[in-house]
Amino acid sequence: MDNKTLVTRPSIPTLDEYVEEIHDIWDSRWLTNMGEKHERLRGLLRDYLSVSHIDLLTNGHMSLELALQALKLSGEVITTPFTFASTTHAIVRNNLTPVFCDIDPTDFTIDTARIEDLITDQTSAIMPVHVYGNVCDVEEIQRIARKYGLKVIYDAAHAFGVRYGGKGIGSFGDVSCFSFHATKVFNTIEGGAACYDDEDFGLELYRLKNFGIRGPERVDGVGANAKMNEFCAAMGICNLRHIDDEIAKRGVIVERYRSHLADVGGIQLNPVQEGVTPNYAYFPIVVDERAFGASRNEIFDELQRNGVMARKYFYPITSSYDCYHGRFNSNLTPVALHVSKRVLTLPLYADIRLKEVDRICDIICGLRRMCY
Repeated sequence: MDNKTLVTRPSIPTLDEYVEEIHDIWDSRWLTNMGEKHERLRGLLRDYLSVSHIDLLTNGHMSLELALQALKLSGEVITTPFTFASTTHAIVRNNLTPVFCDIDPTDFTIDTARIEDLITDQTSAIMPVHVYGNVCDVEEIQRIARKYGLKVIYDAAHAFGVRYGGKGIGSFGDVSCFSFHATKVFNTIEGGAACYDDEDFGLELYRLKNFGIRGPERVDGVGANAKMNEFCAAMGICNLRHIDDEIAKRGVIVERYRSHLADVGGIQLNPVQEGVTPNYAYFPIVVDERAFGASRNEIFDELQRNGVMARKYFYPITSSYDCYHGRFNSNLTPVALHVSKRVLTLPLYADIRLKEVDRICDIICGLRRMCY
Protein backbone atom coordinates (compact mmCIF):
# COMPACT_ATOMS: atom_id res chain seq x y z
CA MET A 1 0.00 0.00 0.00
CA ASP A 2 3.03 2.30 0.29
CA ASN A 3 2.93 3.15 -3.41
CA LYS A 4 -0.77 4.00 -3.42
CA THR A 5 -2.49 7.25 -2.52
CA LEU A 6 -5.58 6.35 -0.52
CA VAL A 7 -8.74 8.45 -0.57
CA THR A 8 -8.20 9.23 3.12
CA ARG A 9 -5.77 8.53 5.93
CA PRO A 10 -6.47 8.96 9.65
CA SER A 11 -4.91 11.78 11.62
CA ILE A 12 -3.29 10.38 14.76
CA PRO A 13 -1.10 11.78 17.51
CA THR A 14 2.49 10.71 18.01
CA LEU A 15 2.88 7.35 19.69
CA ASP A 16 4.50 9.04 22.69
CA GLU A 17 1.54 11.37 23.13
CA TYR A 18 -0.98 8.52 23.01
CA VAL A 19 1.05 6.32 25.38
CA GLU A 20 1.27 9.20 27.83
CA GLU A 21 -2.51 9.68 27.63
CA ILE A 22 -3.30 6.01 28.32
CA HIS A 23 -0.60 5.53 30.95
CA ASP A 24 -2.91 6.03 33.91
CA ILE A 25 -5.37 3.45 32.56
CA TRP A 26 -2.84 0.81 33.64
CA ASP A 27 -3.00 2.14 37.18
CA SER A 28 -6.79 2.42 37.39
CA ARG A 29 -7.63 -0.72 35.34
CA TRP A 30 -10.78 1.17 34.31
CA LEU A 31 -11.11 0.19 30.65
CA THR A 32 -14.71 1.08 29.82
CA ASN A 33 -18.10 1.93 31.41
CA MET A 34 -17.87 5.74 31.29
CA GLY A 35 -14.51 6.12 32.98
CA GLU A 36 -12.34 9.20 33.46
CA LYS A 37 -11.23 9.40 29.81
CA HIS A 38 -14.79 9.06 28.58
CA GLU A 39 -16.05 11.82 30.84
CA ARG A 40 -13.13 14.09 30.06
CA LEU A 41 -13.62 13.74 26.31
CA ARG A 42 -17.34 14.30 26.68
CA GLY A 43 -16.73 17.63 28.42
CA LEU A 44 -14.09 18.71 25.91
CA LEU A 45 -16.36 17.91 22.97
CA ARG A 46 -19.33 19.66 24.51
CA ASP A 47 -17.27 22.84 24.63
CA TYR A 48 -15.61 22.42 21.24
CA LEU A 49 -18.86 21.67 19.43
CA SER A 50 -20.78 24.37 21.37
CA VAL A 51 -23.68 22.08 22.30
CA SER A 52 -25.82 21.83 25.42
CA HIS A 53 -25.47 18.08 25.96
CA ILE A 54 -23.52 15.29 24.36
CA ASP A 55 -23.24 11.55 24.89
CA LEU A 56 -20.50 9.33 23.48
CA LEU A 57 -21.19 6.01 21.82
CA THR A 58 -19.26 3.17 20.31
CA ASN A 59 -19.74 4.40 16.74
CA GLY A 60 -21.71 6.83 14.61
CA HIS A 61 -24.22 4.23 13.49
CA MET A 62 -25.27 3.41 17.03
CA SER A 63 -25.65 7.13 17.65
CA LEU A 64 -28.22 7.27 14.86
CA GLU A 65 -29.94 4.00 15.67
CA LEU A 66 -30.31 4.62 19.39
CA ALA A 67 -31.25 8.29 18.91
CA LEU A 68 -34.16 7.20 16.74
CA GLN A 69 -35.15 4.61 19.33
CA ALA A 70 -34.88 7.08 22.21
CA LEU A 71 -37.30 9.42 20.44
CA LYS A 72 -39.87 6.59 20.37
CA LEU A 73 -40.76 7.21 16.75
CA SER A 74 -43.17 5.27 14.58
CA GLY A 75 -44.25 5.29 10.96
CA GLU A 76 -42.24 7.18 8.36
CA VAL A 77 -39.02 9.18 8.41
CA ILE A 78 -38.22 11.52 5.53
CA THR A 79 -34.56 11.30 4.59
CA THR A 80 -32.18 11.28 1.62
CA PRO A 81 -30.79 8.31 -0.33
CA PHE A 82 -27.58 10.25 -1.07
CA THR A 83 -25.78 9.10 2.03
CA PHE A 84 -23.84 6.24 3.58
CA ALA A 85 -25.61 2.96 4.34
CA SER A 86 -25.82 3.77 8.05
CA THR A 87 -28.45 6.49 7.64
CA THR A 88 -31.01 4.31 5.92
CA HIS A 89 -30.18 1.16 7.87
CA ALA A 90 -30.67 2.97 11.19
CA ILE A 91 -34.21 3.88 10.14
CA VAL A 92 -35.08 0.41 8.85
CA ARG A 93 -33.57 -1.37 11.87
CA ASN A 94 -35.94 0.66 14.06
CA ASN A 95 -38.91 -0.73 12.10
CA LEU A 96 -39.46 2.70 10.59
CA THR A 97 -40.06 3.39 6.91
CA PRO A 98 -37.63 5.67 5.08
CA VAL A 99 -39.30 8.04 2.65
CA PHE A 100 -36.70 9.35 0.25
CA CYS A 101 -36.51 13.00 -0.65
CA ASP A 102 -34.37 14.23 -3.53
CA ILE A 103 -31.28 16.41 -3.06
CA ASP A 104 -30.19 19.89 -4.03
CA PRO A 105 -27.93 19.54 -7.12
CA THR A 106 -25.55 22.23 -5.83
CA ASP A 107 -24.69 21.15 -2.28
CA PHE A 108 -26.12 17.59 -2.33
CA THR A 109 -28.14 18.03 0.89
CA ILE A 110 -31.85 17.28 1.17
CA ASP A 111 -34.01 19.46 -1.12
CA THR A 112 -36.22 21.28 1.37
CA ALA A 113 -38.60 22.41 -1.38
CA ARG A 114 -39.68 18.77 -1.77
CA ILE A 115 -40.10 17.76 1.86
CA GLU A 116 -43.66 18.94 2.50
CA ASP A 117 -45.04 16.99 -0.47
CA LEU A 118 -43.76 13.80 1.19
CA ILE A 119 -45.38 14.36 4.59
CA THR A 120 -48.30 12.07 5.45
CA ASP A 121 -50.21 11.26 8.61
CA GLN A 122 -47.58 8.55 9.16
CA THR A 123 -44.60 10.91 9.14
CA SER A 124 -42.89 11.26 12.52
CA ALA A 125 -39.49 12.75 11.72
CA ILE A 126 -37.04 14.17 9.21
CA MET A 127 -33.48 12.84 9.05
CA PRO A 128 -31.41 15.20 6.87
CA VAL A 129 -27.72 14.62 6.15
CA HIS A 130 -24.96 17.23 6.12
CA VAL A 131 -23.05 16.00 3.05
CA TYR A 132 -19.28 16.41 2.55
CA GLY A 133 -19.40 19.03 5.31
CA ASN A 134 -22.08 20.99 3.43
CA VAL A 135 -24.78 22.26 5.77
CA CYS A 136 -28.46 21.54 5.20
CA ASP A 137 -30.99 24.38 5.08
CA VAL A 138 -31.50 24.13 8.83
CA GLU A 139 -33.89 27.10 9.10
CA GLU A 140 -36.31 25.72 6.52
CA ILE A 141 -36.13 22.22 7.96
CA GLN A 142 -36.94 23.58 11.41
CA ARG A 143 -39.86 25.60 10.00
CA ILE A 144 -41.31 22.50 8.37
CA ALA A 145 -40.76 20.37 11.47
CA ARG A 146 -42.44 22.93 13.70
CA LYS A 147 -45.39 23.30 11.31
CA TYR A 148 -46.08 19.55 11.23
CA GLY A 149 -44.91 18.57 14.70
CA LEU A 150 -41.99 16.44 13.49
CA LYS A 151 -38.71 15.50 15.14
CA VAL A 152 -35.45 16.34 13.38
CA ILE A 153 -32.44 14.03 13.63
CA TYR A 154 -29.37 15.24 11.75
CA ASP A 155 -26.81 12.82 10.39
CA ALA A 156 -23.78 15.04 11.00
CA ALA A 157 -21.15 12.37 10.34
CA HIS A 158 -19.44 14.64 7.78
CA ALA A 159 -19.76 17.87 9.75
CA PHE A 160 -17.51 17.68 12.81
CA GLY A 161 -16.34 21.16 13.76
CA VAL A 162 -18.53 22.88 11.16
CA ARG A 163 -20.23 26.07 12.32
CA TYR A 164 -23.18 27.83 10.75
CA GLY A 165 -24.05 31.40 11.62
CA GLY A 166 -21.53 31.19 14.45
CA LYS A 167 -23.30 28.19 16.02
CA GLY A 168 -21.95 24.66 16.27
CA ILE A 169 -23.67 22.46 13.71
CA GLY A 170 -24.50 19.94 16.44
CA SER A 171 -26.83 22.43 18.11
CA PHE A 172 -29.50 22.15 15.40
CA GLY A 173 -32.44 19.77 15.40
CA ASP A 174 -33.67 17.57 18.22
CA VAL A 175 -30.53 15.45 17.87
CA SER A 176 -27.35 15.69 15.81
CA CYS A 177 -25.30 12.53 15.43
CA PHE A 178 -21.57 12.44 14.68
CA SER A 179 -19.23 9.69 13.58
CA PHE A 180 -15.70 9.53 14.95
CA HIS A 181 -14.62 6.73 12.63
CA ALA A 182 -10.97 6.59 11.60
CA THR A 183 -11.81 8.08 8.18
CA LYS A 184 -13.40 11.23 9.61
CA VAL A 185 -11.91 14.68 10.22
CA PHE A 186 -11.88 13.86 13.95
CA ASN A 187 -11.54 10.27 15.05
CA THR A 188 -11.51 8.19 18.22
CA ILE A 189 -10.49 5.12 16.17
CA GLU A 190 -14.15 4.08 16.33
CA GLY A 191 -16.75 6.20 18.02
CA GLY A 192 -19.72 8.47 17.74
CA ALA A 193 -21.77 11.03 19.61
CA ALA A 194 -25.28 12.41 19.90
CA CYS A 195 -25.83 16.08 20.73
CA TYR A 196 -29.14 17.29 22.13
CA ASP A 197 -30.96 19.79 24.38
CA ASP A 198 -33.66 17.65 26.03
CA GLU A 199 -32.33 16.07 29.24
CA ASP A 200 -35.10 13.47 29.29
CA PHE A 201 -33.99 12.33 25.85
CA GLY A 202 -30.44 12.11 27.19
CA LEU A 203 -31.49 9.84 30.03
CA GLU A 204 -33.31 7.56 27.62
CA LEU A 205 -30.31 7.46 25.27
CA TYR A 206 -27.99 6.64 28.16
CA ARG A 207 -30.23 3.79 29.22
CA LEU A 208 -30.38 2.40 25.69
CA LYS A 209 -26.59 2.44 25.24
CA ASN A 210 -26.09 0.62 28.56
CA PHE A 211 -28.34 -2.47 28.36
CA GLY A 212 -31.39 -0.61 29.69
CA ILE A 213 -29.77 -0.36 33.11
CA ARG A 214 -31.25 2.37 35.28
CA GLY A 215 -29.47 1.53 38.54
CA PRO A 216 -27.44 -1.18 40.31
CA GLU A 217 -30.52 -3.36 40.78
CA ARG A 218 -32.88 -1.95 38.18
CA VAL A 219 -33.11 -2.74 34.47
CA ASP A 220 -36.35 -1.26 33.17
CA GLY A 221 -35.68 -1.26 29.43
CA VAL A 222 -34.22 -3.38 26.66
CA GLY A 223 -31.00 -1.69 25.63
CA ALA A 224 -27.85 -2.32 23.65
CA ASN A 225 -24.16 -2.09 24.51
CA ALA A 226 -22.92 1.08 22.79
CA LYS A 227 -20.48 2.55 25.31
CA MET A 228 -17.25 4.16 24.14
CA ASN A 229 -14.22 2.54 25.81
CA GLU A 230 -11.38 4.40 27.51
CA PHE A 231 -8.78 3.74 24.80
CA CYS A 232 -10.98 5.26 22.10
CA ALA A 233 -11.72 8.21 24.38
CA ALA A 234 -8.00 8.68 24.97
CA MET A 235 -7.38 8.80 21.23
CA GLY A 236 -10.10 11.43 20.97
CA ILE A 237 -8.52 13.52 23.71
CA CYS A 238 -5.21 13.47 21.86
CA ASN A 239 -6.70 14.21 18.45
CA LEU A 240 -8.82 17.07 19.76
CA ARG A 241 -5.64 18.89 20.83
CA HIS A 242 -4.60 19.10 17.19
CA ILE A 243 -7.95 19.34 15.42
CA ASP A 244 -7.79 23.03 14.44
CA ASP A 245 -4.35 22.54 12.90
CA GLU A 246 -5.54 19.43 11.09
CA ILE A 247 -8.55 21.24 9.62
CA ALA A 248 -6.31 24.13 8.54
CA LYS A 249 -3.99 21.69 6.75
CA ARG A 250 -6.97 20.15 4.98
CA GLY A 251 -8.03 23.63 3.90
CA VAL A 252 -4.68 24.14 2.16
CA ILE A 253 -5.18 20.88 0.26
CA VAL A 254 -8.70 21.90 -0.79
CA GLU A 255 -7.46 25.24 -2.10
CA ARG A 256 -4.76 23.46 -4.11
CA TYR A 257 -7.38 21.23 -5.72
CA ARG A 258 -9.52 24.27 -6.47
CA SER A 259 -6.63 26.11 -8.06
CA HIS A 260 -6.26 23.26 -10.59
CA LEU A 261 -9.87 22.26 -11.19
CA ALA A 262 -12.06 25.34 -10.68
CA ASP A 263 -12.00 26.33 -14.35
CA VAL A 264 -12.00 22.89 -15.91
CA GLY A 265 -15.07 22.46 -18.07
CA GLY A 266 -17.31 19.56 -17.17
CA ILE A 267 -16.20 19.38 -13.53
CA GLN A 268 -18.49 20.68 -10.77
CA LEU A 269 -16.78 21.41 -7.45
CA ASN A 270 -18.16 21.42 -3.93
CA PRO A 271 -19.75 24.81 -3.14
CA VAL A 272 -18.43 27.36 -0.69
CA GLN A 273 -21.45 28.00 1.54
CA GLU A 274 -22.12 31.46 2.92
CA GLY A 275 -22.06 31.72 6.71
CA VAL A 276 -20.43 28.29 7.11
CA THR A 277 -17.10 27.63 8.81
CA PRO A 278 -16.02 24.49 6.92
CA ASN A 279 -14.10 21.43 8.03
CA TYR A 280 -12.85 20.39 4.56
CA ALA A 281 -14.04 16.85 5.13
CA TYR A 282 -14.10 15.72 1.50
CA PHE A 283 -13.26 16.93 -1.97
CA PRO A 284 -15.97 15.68 -4.37
CA ILE A 285 -16.13 16.43 -8.06
CA VAL A 286 -19.16 15.82 -10.24
CA VAL A 287 -18.24 14.95 -13.83
CA ASP A 288 -20.34 15.94 -16.83
CA GLU A 289 -19.11 13.44 -19.41
CA ARG A 290 -20.30 15.41 -22.41
CA ALA A 291 -18.60 18.63 -21.31
CA PHE A 292 -15.46 17.01 -19.89
CA GLY A 293 -14.89 14.37 -22.53
CA ALA A 294 -14.57 11.41 -20.18
CA SER A 295 -16.88 9.79 -17.66
CA ARG A 296 -16.56 9.56 -13.89
CA ASN A 297 -15.77 5.88 -14.23
CA GLU A 298 -13.03 6.54 -16.77
CA ILE A 299 -11.43 9.09 -14.44
CA PHE A 300 -11.72 6.61 -11.56
CA ASP A 301 -10.05 3.86 -13.60
CA GLU A 302 -7.26 6.13 -14.82
CA LEU A 303 -6.50 7.33 -11.30
CA GLN A 304 -6.48 3.75 -10.07
CA ARG A 305 -4.02 2.75 -12.80
CA ASN A 306 -1.77 5.47 -11.43
CA GLY A 307 -2.05 4.30 -7.83
CA VAL A 308 -4.65 6.86 -6.76
CA MET A 309 -7.58 5.36 -4.84
CA ALA A 310 -10.44 7.81 -5.36
CA ARG A 311 -13.94 6.81 -4.24
CA LYS A 312 -17.40 6.85 -5.83
CA TYR A 313 -18.98 8.37 -2.77
CA PHE A 314 -21.98 8.05 -2.66
CA TYR A 315 -22.66 5.34 -5.20
CA PRO A 316 -25.02 3.63 -5.37
CA ILE A 317 -27.71 5.59 -3.57
CA THR A 318 -29.13 3.65 -0.64
CA SER A 319 -32.60 3.23 -2.16
CA SER A 320 -31.07 1.04 -4.87
CA TYR A 321 -29.10 -1.27 -2.55
CA ASP A 322 -29.50 -4.99 -3.19
CA CYS A 323 -30.89 -5.47 0.33
CA TYR A 324 -33.79 -3.15 -0.56
CA HIS A 325 -34.44 -4.66 -3.98
CA GLY A 326 -38.02 -4.04 -5.07
CA ARG A 327 -38.82 -1.91 -2.03
CA PHE A 328 -37.96 1.59 -3.24
CA ASN A 329 -37.99 3.39 -6.58
CA SER A 330 -34.72 5.22 -7.12
CA ASN A 331 -36.18 7.09 -10.09
CA LEU A 332 -38.28 9.13 -7.66
CA THR A 333 -35.08 10.92 -6.62
CA PRO A 334 -33.62 11.72 -10.06
CA VAL A 335 -31.10 14.32 -8.89
CA ALA A 336 -29.61 11.98 -6.29
CA LEU A 337 -29.49 9.20 -8.88
CA HIS A 338 -27.86 11.50 -11.44
CA VAL A 339 -25.19 12.81 -9.07
CA SER A 340 -24.39 9.35 -7.69
CA LYS A 341 -23.42 8.18 -11.19
CA ARG A 342 -21.09 11.15 -11.70
CA VAL A 343 -19.53 11.96 -8.32
CA LEU A 344 -15.99 11.10 -7.32
CA THR A 345 -14.23 12.06 -4.09
CA LEU A 346 -10.51 12.72 -4.47
CA PRO A 347 -7.85 11.91 -1.85
CA LEU A 348 -7.94 14.38 1.03
CA TYR A 349 -6.19 14.19 4.39
CA ALA A 350 -4.07 16.53 6.44
CA ASP A 351 -0.65 15.21 5.45
CA ILE A 352 -1.13 14.50 1.76
CA ARG A 353 1.63 16.27 -0.13
CA LEU A 354 0.79 19.16 -2.40
CA LYS A 355 2.85 17.64 -5.19
CA GLU A 356 0.62 14.57 -4.99
CA VAL A 357 -2.45 16.80 -5.33
CA ASP A 358 -0.78 18.36 -8.37
CA ARG A 359 -0.16 14.89 -9.83
CA ILE A 360 -3.77 13.82 -9.27
CA CYS A 361 -5.05 16.94 -11.01
CA ASP A 362 -2.59 16.44 -13.89
CA ILE A 363 -3.94 12.92 -14.39
CA ILE A 364 -7.52 14.21 -14.47
CA CYS A 365 -6.77 17.13 -16.79
CA GLY A 366 -4.56 14.96 -18.98
CA LEU A 367 -7.42 12.54 -19.48
CA ARG A 368 -9.62 15.41 -20.60
CA ARG A 369 -7.06 16.44 -23.21
CA MET A 370 -6.83 12.85 -24.44
CA CYS A 371 -10.56 12.79 -25.09
CA TYR A 372 -10.62 15.87 -27.33
